[in-house]
Amino acid sequence: MVAETAMTKRKVIILGSTGSIGRQALDIVRRTDEFEVVGLGARQDAASLGAQVREFRPRAAALVDRAAVPALKSAGSPDTTVLAGPDAMRELAAWGEADLVLVAVVGIAGLLPVLAALRAGRDVALANKETLVAGGGVVLDEVRRTGRRLLPIDSEHAAVRQCLRGEDVASVKRILLTGSGGPFLRRPLEALGSVRPDEALAHPTWKMGKKITVDSATLMNKGLEVIEAHWLFGLPASQIEVVIHPQSIAHSMVEFTDGSVKAQLAPPDMRLVIAYALRGEEHLPLDTSPLAWDALTLTFERPDPARYPCLGYAYDALAAGGTMPAVLNAANEVAVEHFLAKRIGFLDIARTVRSVMEEYRPVDASSVDAILAADAWARAHALRHVSARAEHV
Repeated sequence: MVAETAMTKRKVIILGSTGSIGRQALDIVRRTDEFEVVGLGARQDAASLGAQVREFRPRAAALVDRAAVPALKSAGSPDTTVLAGPDAMRELAAWGEADLVLVAVVGIAGLLPVLAALRAGRDVALANKETLVAGGGVVLDEVRRTGRRLLPIDSEHAAVRQCLRGEDVASVKRILLTGSGGPFLRRPLEALGSVRPDEALAHPTWKMGKKITVDSATLMNKGLEVIEAHWLFGLPASQIEVVIHPQSIAHSMVEFTDGSVKAQLAPPDMRLVIAYALRGEEHLPLDTSPLAWDALTLTFERPDPARYPCLGYAYDALAAGGTMPAVLNAANEVAVEHFLAKRIGFLDIARTVRSVMEEYRPVDASSVDAILAADAWARAHALRHVSARAEHV
């Protein structure tokens, strides 16, 4: 009798392991014997990263903040190589042997690690909207060149991928990206100017990181997802629509040319989406609460442009093309950061994005240098705008 061969575990690197997506990914690793964590990376949370290193014993760990490295080394494992500095995430993405790199860092900081992982022959599970928004053309060129997979850790795009299984993209009439509308869906428009950060972070259905939660309140997250969907599915903006769905049960829908519609439904639990990507777009058994069909009510409505101007700005950026989406993204990042720090008001987020976009003339976005230059330009100009607005808060 021949003994059964032990299953080879899939080697995984997690960038942004101390954030919301990273922690949930590690929780999935704990629940199954399918994955081996070979790399962990964080920006500056040395204590949390050290605890993760002690538990998972990765071969390498990355910390962007050099000053926190001594704390990581004292809290972590002596057997783990520590990479430090601004390039640490990019270095870890290509470090050693790995099958998949989960990129869950916030903002444009995800672009270079994604490219490094693809060039090193790894699949990428992407939980970073900004990478495709700013550098979608460059990233997709690398995906085609290397033949690796780009797996979205995003409930909307993962839902669309599932709806498109076995379908011809040429038969798609439109994609319908759903969004809850955030915590201010019913708040009077005249009251939005007094919104506090803690109110914007009180999302009604999802538990996410701070930046994406604020983006959900402004609906910028849906705007970024429209741009992502353009790159992931090769469709023009005219075939990508956003629908408000407060229950967050239908994660997206695809309408076909014959009028039929497919929707992917699931509880609002990011672990399902993370596990689906980690397993290479295959379902992983999870102990989650099933949908209560006898108590299920699903409603849909169109987003109000007056309530959510950022959604329109994202469509404008995609129409302008080139480096304009990178500018949209950078201006939004700066504005959200300053809103969370209580330096500007909630409505100043949209105002800052609009002002920066109006001052910019896009250039071709076929190189990383052009994308990063546009990003730097937009941050500098956004900072000037938020500094001026901060004087009146």
